[in-house]
Amino acid sequence: MASRYRTAKTTVDKDTNKSYMETTIYPKVSASNSDIYIITDETDRLDLLAFKYYGDSKMWWIIANANNINDATFYVEPGTQLRIPSNIQSIINNLTNINK
Repeated sequence: MASRYRTAKTTVDKDTNKSYMETTIYPKVSASNSDIYIITDETDRLDLLAFKYYGDSKMWWIIANANNINDATFYVEPGTQLRIPSNIQSIINNLTNINK
């Protein structure tokens, strides 16, 4: 699977000669009939859910994006309904195309 940083562009500041990563633009993750819906418990985290459903903990951003989770934590409140997108290859392709 692809890391969300795979498509990030690196730029060099001409004044300081330091390099930095540009902002990544994420695609909209539309709902699909094949998506999975779960109710979280106290052991659920976005990275662990990504590993469980995608086999790659780095794909946590797909679940966060699909569920409008914008805070800087992997933890999810127990009892929260989450949508787990199933069309991840399409999402990754969109991420790549948007950030070309």
